[in-house]
Amino acid sequence: MERRRMDAALLVLLLGHLAAALEVPLDLPQPPTITHQSPKDYIIDPRENIIIHCEAKGKPHPSFSWTRNGTHFDIDDDPNVSMRPHSGTLVVDISRAKAEQYECVYQCTARNKHGTAVSNNIVVQQSRSPLWSKEKIKPIVVQEGVSLVLPCRPPAGLPPPIIFWMDNYFQRLPQSNRVSQSLNGDLYFSNVLREDSRSDYICYARFPYTQTIQQKQPISVRVLSLDAINDTMAAFYNDTDLFSDDPADERKPTFLVPSGPSSSKTVLRGQVLEMECIAEGLPTPDVSWTKLSGELPAKRTYFLHYQRTLRIVNVSESDAGDYRCTARNKLGTVHHNIHVMVKAAPYWISGAPRNLVLAPGENGVLTCRASGTPKPSITWAMNGIPIENSPKDLSRTVEDDTIIFTDVQTGSSAVYQCNVSNPYGYLLSNAFVNVLSEPPRVLTPANKVYQVIKNHRALIDCASFGSPIPKITWFKDSRSSTLDGDPYILHDNGTLEIHTAQAHNSGKYTCVARNSLGKEENHIQLEVKEPTRILKQPEYKEVQRGRSAVFQCKVKHDPSLIPTMTWLKDDGELPDDERLIVDSDSLTISEVTENDAGVYTCIMNTTLDHDSASAELTVVEATPTPAVVSERPDPPTDLELTDQKKRSVQLTWTPGDEHNSPIQKFLIQYEDSLHHRGHWHNLTEVAGTKTTAHLKLSPYAHYTFRVLALNGVDFSRPSLSSRMFKTEPAAPDENPSGVQGFGTEHDNLVISWKPLSGLQSNGPGLHYRVMWRKKAVNSEWITATVANTSKFVVTGTPTFVPYELKVRAVNDHGAAPEPAIAHGFSGEDLPVAAPDNVQPMVLNSTLAEVHWDPVPSKLIRGHLKGYKVYYWRERSLHKHNPHHVEKQILTFSGNHSHGKLPGLHPFSLYSFNVRIYNGKGEGPPSPTQEFETPEGVPGAPTSLLVTNTDLDSLTLEWSPPHVRNGRITGYTLKYQPVNNSNELGPVEEVALPANETSVTLSNLRHSTRYKFYLNAKTVRGAGPAISQETVTIMDEGSIQTSHPIARSPPRHPPNNALPASPFGSVNSSMGEDGALISWEYWGPEKNVYVEYKLENSEGEEEWQKELVNGSQNVVLKGLKGGLSYKVRLVAKGHHDQPLHLSRELLVRVPAVASRQVDIATQGWFIGLMCAIALLILILLIICFIQRNKGGKYPVKEKEDAHTDPEFQPMKDDDCTFGEYSDNEDHKPLKGSRTPSNGTVKRDDSDDSLVDYGEGGDGQFNEDGSFIGQYSGKSVSRETAEGHESSEAPSPINAMNSLNSFV
Repeated sequence: MERRRMDAALLVLLLGHLAAALEVPLDLPQPPTITHQSPKDYIIDPRENIIIHCEAKGKPHPSFSWTRNGTHFDIDDDPNVSMRPHSGTLVVDISRAKAEQYECVYQCTARNKHGTAVSNNIVVQQSRSPLWSKEKIKPIVVQEGVSLVLPCRPPAGLPPPIIFWMDNYFQRLPQSNRVSQSLNGDLYFSNVLREDSRSDYICYARFPYTQTIQQKQPISVRVLSLDAINDTMAAFYNDTDLFSDDPADERKPTFLVPSGPSSSKTVLRGQVLEMECIAEGLPTPDVSWTKLSGELPAKRTYFLHYQRTLRIVNVSESDAGDYRCTARNKLGTVHHNIHVMVKAAPYWISGAPRNLVLAPGENGVLTCRASGTPKPSITWAMNGIPIENSPKDLSRTVEDDTIIFTDVQTGSSAVYQCNVSNPYGYLLSNAFVNVLSEPPRVLTPANKVYQVIKNHRALIDCASFGSPIPKITWFKDSRSSTLDGDPYILHDNGTLEIHTAQAHNSGKYTCVARNSLGKEENHIQLEVKEPTRILKQPEYKEVQRGRSAVFQCKVKHDPSLIPTMTWLKDDGELPDDERLIVDSDSLTISEVTENDAGVYTCIMNTTLDHDSASAELTVVEATPTPAVVSERPDPPTDLELTDQKKRSVQLTWTPGDEHNSPIQKFLIQYEDSLHHRGHWHNLTEVAGTKTTAHLKLSPYAHYTFRVLALNGVDFSRPSLSSRMFKTEPAAPDENPSGVQGFGTEHDNLVISWKPLSGLQSNGPGLHYRVMWRKKAVNSEWITATVANTSKFVVTGTPTFVPYELKVRAVNDHGAAPEPAIAHGFSGEDLPVAAPDNVQPMVLNSTLAEVHWDPVPSKLIRGHLKGYKVYYWRERSLHKHNPHHVEKQILTFSGNHSHGKLPGLHPFSLYSFNVRIYNGKGEGPPSPTQEFETPEGVPGAPTSLLVTNTDLDSLTLEWSPPHVRNGRITGYTLKYQPVNNSNELGPVEEVALPANETSVTLSNLRHSTRYKFYLNAKTVRGAGPAISQETVTIMDEGSIQTSHPIARSPPRHPPNNALPASPFGSVNSSMGEDGALISWEYWGPEKNVYVEYKLENSEGEEEWQKELVNGSQNVVLKGLKGGLSYKVRLVAKGHHDQPLHLSRELLVRVPAVASRQVDIATQGWFIGLMCAIALLILILLIICFIQRNKGGKYPVKEKEDAHTDPEFQPMKDDDCTFGEYSDNEDHKPLKGSRTPSNGTVKRDDSDDSLVDYGEGGDGQFNEDGSFIGQYSGKSVSRETAEGHESSEAPSPINAMNSLNSFV
């Protein structure tokens, strides 16, 4: 048995490459494959139809069946259940049944004659959002400083609800290090404060599937001090204090959650681990987390709820172990240990089993390798039946998680199911074994063009299919050798990789797929493009306010790529401002303001790459001119409300100071604390000369007003708010807008509208009265009432019927006016009829016209979108051409009755049909018809070769055109001589019969170049010509074989004759690398040189040579600037043959300016500077010594003793230290940039908050915002530094210190 297992393992290794999943083309026989299915745990919305997905592919297309709770589910017996056509997807109509009836376990089966595939077990459960149980919550009275827990305990829903706490105004209750929400939704107070007193602690539960929110009854909390509690309770207990006069004692932390010193938790691999520790104590304890058995995973760990919750995402086995949470305050510390165990539902180790395609007689392996904790069990099934109960197959061997197939035969195709399970879940995978014999086919589109940037990686695809698996080989251009070595990398899937693409890698590539049944090839084009580069980058700008700034960005890119220039400001879009003008290579900002300061980036994008560069704009103040100073006005004061009515009020105010700029207008804003608390809205504007405004208001609102004044500078700050003015409720004044009707299914009507806002509701209890009826005479309106929604679905409607619609707003105080009638249609369905009387009409060899009768509107069953003509070329009418079946579609939008089919192939048989389509989809096709296109002109002959060249004759051989477009009636051959100047001679023409593929031409001139043109003819005329050139053999015994040429004829050396020079024009041009010499050459010699020497060379200076065989240009490098050179071309044959020389060319090399040498980088200059610095240092030391020796009085010694020469500037004339200047130390270095406020920043390397005057005591909020005040530490530090840097160097301070010694 052990030997057998070793053999199986060896077979797995040998056949591993065959296990790669292959995509079988759908036109080949294959077992079913499930392509889409609903999730295992499928939660549905009970208000909508239930859709259980099951889609599969196969050849033939599979049929579908279902089981429910493990038994066969007969869909035909349930009128509420239907299966979508050509699919296994179930649709349950719950309009006539309850969703609870269909909460079951479903499994889908897809089968055809080659096998059976099964889906996962799909557990269908409806989402539930139960109401909160009715309860009366007593007010809570607590002593200040104690801990408190407000329970939420939401109703159990599916899935569980999301919990949050808010107040009566729907504002989230603030949470902090002291107050936080637990994972179960309860609200915990580590200690309560007086400000925690409020009557609206409300717990909300949001159920995500039904998008509903349930609210718990508000909880009232009153926090009292000890004195207040004693005063309150004294009357009941004979004025006896219940509590001492001392405040609540400070206490060390204790854990509210979890309880006890330790606990344990189990989590599944890949899920989220959440652990919480909530502590109480006074002062508020801080919580921290550690892992006792290792380090916390930094990239997967998050701390939530102010460190109360530790979350680890994507849990792995390494996260198991012991964790400790620690709560501490100044009075003590408490710990809690949590032991975490990680279990794992089954998971794939190397992926799910993959489909196998084998040829008869081949071997293969199916592997189902999975893991889990605890270790899962593995079972196999074939076509849905346990494999032990399946028919025996000698070619199949089951070895635990592997099935080995040896010498498979036709008819062994099947679908195998691998089921891996443990107590925490299961994996079910289908993999088929398909036994096929199929020659290779290349799936990558033919003649596909790949584009890549130079020096980037290039990947060229050659996807293929065949059985046995084809072997892929690659060739380039001439196919001289396969591409399988450096720089090419051939991947297992047939992709060819070029790690670093260069220009010479461009060209035509051919991939060939071969197996034992045949081969197929495909041609692919690779284009290597030049990279995009910014040549001139934008530069730093410092611009005065009001001036203009221009950033340039000049770019070089591949000319075949289309570039797009984009500018960004501070990594965001440019402001929408007409002052910013973007040109092709620049950005101009006119009238610069402070807001324009920032970093500007230009980005040049092409379809393949991009490049970018950035520069900063600094805006500085211009030199101010004396002027009258104007400021924004002061805010208005003394707001009063008068003349109060139901829907209006009079507002008056007193203007503030104008500050030298007249007030232009007043802006009045309001806040509605009932509907939008904390939000201010513009209500109206009045002229700057008025101080009153009559305000029109809406019912059912709590208004507060404020006023802003505007002058020529800016708006003032808002005034203080007025007192609140409440308007009474009323019926709505308006109805919802945007009413429309449409269908999402063939039997429903969705009525939607734009709901009213809270301010538009005019009162409480807003709901909508939805009315609809068929658009017919005397039909009755049907009414439904809904609230808190903006749509209503009418089910059971006939297909595509017009309806009249109305939506009316209603509240507790009445209804809005009668609404206007809107129109809509119920849902569409697919058309049921095809166009009739379809007739083709052939217009010419490439164009046909199709006519049809329109489909009656009642059969369209929806909005007519148009007609589609499906047509395809069956075959060419020529006997040599293969069949072509490639369907094409032409769409004619609107109510057309005919359409033209362009681009047809001449002399071909076409089939076509016509279909109508609406908003739902296409209808059935019309009966397929055929038509034939007449002959056209043929293509060019496939090839033209020159053979048997002689002195005065040669033979032409050709192949017929690949594209004949009809019957070839003959060929026309034209030819003419070409002289050395490329001038064409007279044309001779020869007519040739259709059955000829060669002709011999005689009476030609020897040693002459000829050009030939050959085209084919049909009854429609002559097609394009193919051309070729060659040279007849030279006279006097020269030996020459001629081949077709593209640029120059074949070259062989003559024996005795000395014909004219074989060189054409010789040209030169100067480039960066040297002189470019180019020429034309059509001689037979093999050895060609370029020779050059100085123009005025003395004596017999030899010509310098460079061999240029096979090329027609060369770059001469190393020529000296400012000189002229003579250049010529030399063609040399054998040693006994004369040389052929071109005319001499004079090339002048321009003088090159000498390059500037940076003196600062020269070694002698650096050495000189070092020597000077050393001499200066020696002089300073001598001066310092002389100064110390020069004093004659004790006062001088004391002054020297208390004066630090390092802080005093040195005078140049007497080497003494002069008066200290504090201003000198703050002057910036030359070349540095000074900010507009006159300060000098420290170097970035010394940057810190302390250096900027920010103390180290700054604190950061839970959300990361800075909440610390500016610390006084830096002030004291600067004061100390000021004393240190001013007292010692100052002569006055030095004298004061001197007096203290005397």
